[in-house]
Amino acid sequence: MESVRKAGWPHRIVVTVLMVYLLLPLLATFIYAFAKDWQATILPERWTLEWFGELFRDVRFLDALWRSFYLCAISVALSLAVMLPAVFVITVYFPKWESFMKGIVVLPYAVPGVVAAVGLIRAYSSGPVNIAGTAYILIGAYFIVILPYMYQGIRNSLLTVSAVDLLQSAELLGATRARAFINVILPNIWPGVITSTLLSFSVLFGEFVLTNMLVGGHIQTVQIYLYQRLGESGHLASAIAISYFIFILALSMILMKLGQKMNRGIEG
Repeated sequence: MESVRKAGWPHRIVVTVLMVYLLLPLLATFIYAFAKDWQATILPERWTLEWFGELFRDVRFLDALWRSFYLCAISVALSLAVMLPAVFVITVYFPKWESFMKGIVVLPYAVPGVVAAVGLIRAYSSGPVNIAGTAYILIGAYFIVILPYMYQGIRNSLLTVSAVDLLQSAELLGATRARAFINVILPNIWPGVITSTLLSFSVLFGEFVLTNMLVGGHIQTVQIYLYQRLGESGHLASAIAISYFIFILALSMILMKLGQKMNRGIEG
């Protein structure tokens, strides 16, 4: 037991150093967002809420925050509605198609954002589907961007809980396939689905290249707002970044709580 404890110390040190390395820029941004005078001292000489007050008095920021939220929420909900049954059917009933599906979902990694944006603009700027510069083309692009995260998260959850065995057991007990999926499979894979949803939402909420090129002149999201105001004040940009981080953190906690309540309701 003593040897196991000693062996664990190097891992703890590595994890601690990694956490400090990752959180230090966030801490510096947090301090700078509340700093009034910070020139030749380690910590700011004076603190203020001026930058957050200016930020939340700006109607453009609140509009951009709400716009980013509902665009990302629609895209993630659409992806979840399509990918959850699709991945379930392929994993359980057509496992031979998994290799083909893997190749499809990793295609967004192979195409740079600039190239994808230019191709989408040229494809949808004329013809019967003229949606260039609208929210529809952005939602479609967002749907493609999060395909790898949704697919891998749902698929790994299905494999972890042995979805095929669970489905067969439920059918042996008299449940239909639809009822077995809703009452047996879905509650077991729900944590993985929630994780994929949160990851996808976070990726979309911070996406800038596609958004700026596709609808930058027509629809202002949080990232475009941040880019436009970045040159005005570093304190203000830090306040925007911290507000963005707190928003994502609060949303993640709410979704996790809702997922736990749904699990308890289903189990009850």
